[in-house]
Amino acid sequence: MTRPQEVDTRELRARYPDVFDRPASARLAMPAMIVAAFAILVYGLVDLDFSPSRFFAGLSQLGWIGLMMIPPDPGSSLPVYLKALGETLSIALLGTTLAALFALPVSLLAARNVIPSQILRFPVRRFLDSIRGVDTLIWALVWINVVGLGPFAGVLAIAVSDFGAFGKLFSEAIEGADQKQVEGVRASGGSALHEIRFGLLPQVLPVIAGQVLYFIESNTRSATIIGIVGAGGIGLQLAEQIRVLEWQRVSFLILMILVAVAAIDFISSKLRFAIIGRRAVA
Repeated sequence: MTRPQEVDTRELRARYPDVFDRPASARLAMPAMIVAAFAILVYGLVDLDFSPSRFFAGLSQLGWIGLMMIPPDPGSSLPVYLKALGETLSIALLGTTLAALFALPVSLLAARNVIPSQILRFPVRRFLDSIRGVDTLIWALVWINVVGLGPFAGVLAIAVSDFGAFGKLFSEAIEGADQKQVEGVRASGGSALHEIRFGLLPQVLPVIAGQVLYFIESNTRSATIIGIVGAGGIGLQLAEQIRVLEWQRVSFLILMILVAVAAIDFISSKLRFAIIGRRAVA
């Protein structure tokens, strides 16, 4: 057996002084952050009146509600629920599509490789940030007061909320595009519009399509939530059944939502692979 080589610690200390002779501030930084995070957690629990006894008492109540949900039963309202589900899917699809259509040209103005000037790009980015900073539920409450109750307010809420998100995501996809194709279009005498049309968009459209498909799936859940505040769809039915304690109908509505989301996820994955193609696994 060969003996392991002896390590010269003095040589290692001389070669890597930053590793062996770290200042006290660097050594204590991580423990200090952990302690601070734990202190914030404890303060938050105390400030928000967290009570373990109330939590475990609520678990027993949750168990009783779960038992009352079995078996799921729509009663005589199945046609109404199916219509409400279709309304929710329509809200999600139409709102997402409108957001994507309006966000694409604005995202070009927010992309660094399309608009090099920071002065022109800055207000566009801050505008998108301000739109994205307001939650979909808040936009739903705003539009309900503007256009009234119903699915039209839900479509507008999702469209405005997703407009800000799409603007950011699309601009980042455009900034990540390969500039060689753009330079090739420019070298062949193409204008700035030709560079965008033939150099940038063919690269980013598959990415954009995948993001839009994901948001359609996500917005199906969002459309359910905003329906609870009066924006139409199956969320309105769900809130009403919870209010009157019809737990069997509540469980049936939840199952309908889960099946719809699973179906949309399956369809969107097929469409995404059809757009971008399947990648070979090494």
